[in-house]
Amino acid sequence: MLDDLRNLKNLQNLKDKVEDLAESHGEKITEGLEKAGDFIDDKTSGKYSKQIDSGVDKAQEFVERLGERKSGD
Repeated sequence: MLDDLRNLKNLQNLKDKVEDLAESHGEKITEGLEKAGDFIDDKTSGKYSKQIDSGVDKAQEFVERLGERKSGD
């Protein structure tokens, strides 16, 4: 039971760190996601462009929400 509490605290600390990173470096992260999507799209010869774009958009929105969550605290 004590280990469960420690794990929960560790998860909370990890969540806080991720939110801090998203708040501080969200723009760089979203740019990196865009570059990664372009790279994958290039390697698959555009075969999965719509799916890649959709995944990148969702990941970027998630990063933005994390950053907003932290700045709203």
